Amino acid sequence: MGQNELNIALVQTPLAWEDPERNRAGLSGKFKSLSPKVDVVVLPEMFTTGFTMNPGNIDTAESRKTLDWMLLEAKTYQTAIMGSIAHKEGGNYYNRLFFVEADGTVTHYDKRHAFTLAGEDKVYATGTDRLIIDYKGFRINPMICYDLRFPVWARNTGDYDVLVYVANWPKQRIAAWDALLKARAIENMSYCIGVNRCGFDASGYEYSGHSAVYDCLGEQIVFSESETILYATLKKDHIVALREKLKFLDDRDGFILKS
Repeated sequence: MGQNELNIALVQTPLAWEDPERNRAGLSGKFKSLSPKVDVVVLPEMFTTGFTMNPGNIDTAESRKTLDWMLLEAKTYQTAIMGSIAHKEGGNYYNRLFFVEADGTVTHYDKRHAFTLAGEDKVYATGTDRLIIDYKGFRINPMICYDLRFPVWARNTGDYDVLVYVANWPKQRIAAWDALLKARAIENMSYCIGVNRCGFDASGYEYSGHSAVYDCLGEQIVFSESETILYATLKKDHIVALREKLKFLDDRDGFILKS
């Protein structure tokens, strides 16, 4: 039987460009201040490198090192950790999100929508499957950055309670990030979490954070523009009560999603 509350930590941090060792060390330092009651720690997109279009610059062994690091940190702090990295498999690179649990369970999601404006489609293969993680009684649907612009891919067909986006979303388009996170929460009657990086990358793009959590009515629970760890408590009975009262999901349109 699952629990009624899920405690989330959102790590909004600058990232060292294409330097996995430095980023892991920095995050390990931040983890030392984690609340002991955290159930899930959410890291930004490509949290070991920044949003690089040159994954070949990174030793392929770094993926295994990062996964081992996530396993160790998850066990140490008895929490789940999620975030995406540049990962190579079968000759292809993927922008892959790992969800690592304290007991060693690992699941992953490959970014569905490549960011063509930056040429991500020319570098990274895309995923074809959504992932729903059943964790402590909450069903979590993880997605990555540009996926946020595509509501059909995230449409709740009654199979999740929490929608999570990890991102490297630049300041110049941050208004879209804010609006779409809120919209995804409202239209899907779910919690919606967005974790963005802050600071500057090697191309000079600035990232202003705006990591946030919204409830299923679009009410903002937490928000920040600064380097920080944000905390939010999600409540299962809150979702259940509002869905039973309002029943908006019962009126949704049916559709068939094609690749």
